[in-house]
Amino acid sequence: MSKNLWVWIRDIAIAVAIAIIIMQFIKPTIVKEHSMEDTLHPNDYIFLSKQAYTLGGEPERGDIVVFRSSLESADGTTKNLIKRVIAVEGDTVGIHDGIVYVNGDALEESYTKDGYTEGQMPEIMVPKDDLFLLGDNRQSSRDSRDPSVGFIPESKLLGKAVFRVFPFSGFGPIG
Repeated sequence: MSKNLWVWIRDIAIAVAIAIIIMQFIKPTIVKEHSMEDTLHPNDYIFLSKQAYTLGGEPERGDIVVFRSSLESADGTTKNLIKRVIAVEGDTVGIHDGIVYVNGDALEESYTKDGYTEGQMPEIMVPKDDLFLLGDNRQSSRDSRDPSVGFIPESKLLGKAVFRVFPFSGFGPIG
């Protein structure tokens, strides 16, 4: 009986160790809002790479990231938001006539839900160590255009969205 108990304890310890190691690199996340439609939808279950930007990698335009915002939910907890990187430090970004411009060039954004970006924004430069982030559903996204969100310090990033697990119809890499 004691030999079986030790085998059982060993197997549980191995499983816990594997889970801890995996959780150091991957963070399971559920999308809650509509701001990333049509790329991601509410209740999509995704994996974040927690190490994407800590092992020498830098956020790049087009990456989808999750970050700690200063916004609060109804219960008073801080919200994590998911958005797309549009501009990185040193880039200039502006919005004119429904088109986003980065460094003076119009972005081709086939991933946006409605194909245009509402509002006007004069060209501004992204500060050092900050990012300018937008949701893909521009008409329903609280993002860097909103002063309550603004530029996002890279230090607030929780990870890069890399893989959708559910729904199964969307199973695969996010890109």
